[in-house]
Amino acid sequence: MSSNRFAGAPTDENKLPDHESTVVMRSSDALVRPKGDDCLVCIYGGPIGKRFILGQTETTIGRGKSCSIVVEHSTVSRKHAGLSGSRGQRIVEDLGSTNGVYINGVLDKQRVLQSGDYIKIGDVIFKYLAGDNIESIYHEEIYRLAIEDGLTRIPNKRAFDAFLEREFARAVRYSRPLSLMMIDIDRFKQINDQFGHVAGDHVLSEMAGLLKPRIRRDECFARYGGEEFSIVMPESELVGAARYAEIIRAHVDSHKFVFEGCEIPMTISIGVAQYRKDMKTPEALVQAADKCLLRAKELGRNQVVLEKQES
Repeated sequence: MSSNRFAGAPTDENKLPDHESTVVMRSSDALVRPKGDDCLVCIYGGPIGKRFILGQTETTIGRGKSCSIVVEHSTVSRKHAGLSGSRGQRIVEDLGSTNGVYINGVLDKQRVLQSGDYIKIGDVIFKYLAGDNIESIYHEEIYRLAIEDGLTRIPNKRAFDAFLEREFARAVRYSRPLSLMMIDIDRFKQINDQFGHVAGDHVLSEMAGLLKPRIRRDECFARYGGEEFSIVMPESELVGAARYAEIIRAHVDSHKFVFEGCEIPMTISIGVAQYRKDMKTPEALVQAADKCLLRAKELGRNQVVLEKQES
């Protein structure tokens, strides 16, 4: 497939192409889209939640102002990727970008898309949506974005806050145990500096995927922010939570993180705290676990520190 087919003037999802500019529409028709339209929805790194309708003409994605979808991000090439075809036969193609195009986490030059596929352009991620009831699919995705981190696809901080608040109230009311684990990737800035931000994103995503199967159904594993993760553990005493944390730390330490043939050394530090009756708010529990996490960093990283170890 030749990449020069993707040269063209930028379009906007709310503006009719030039050759349709004389079509007369009732005001009630303006919000109606043809049944079965497919689209890209930005879920990470760009205008999160924005929808880009894909028509019958080719679409280009990049930093260049001539692209159909302009993404102003330093990790995105001027003309990064192109899409051609129609729903059911939509093809994405790398247009010679610097950082490549990843489909569902796999570097690829060209791929026929399926609804639900993730397209990573530099540090920016789009989700491809197609279906007869596209409005319903889109609104479901918007709801998911409100509670899920677009990169790691685990609960985000908003979902974490809601879960912790609920479980904290239950612990207070019924005097039930509640523990919290705060996890931080060691020397993450060095990973970004040495291997690049795209590799850093890969590490974050892979670690989330590595730990997710080990999380119990009644727990909440979330991306707290940046390279920090958290696990809320209802009905868990401190000793049991500490054993759990050590299993997770060792699991990450023994795992080989590889990006484009390069092995990336990576470890994590963990702080663990348990709810006490003198804690009046969920934030107090977070602060206690964060204090332990900081101590783990100070002691040399790649270890677990419990609240009871604090002087």
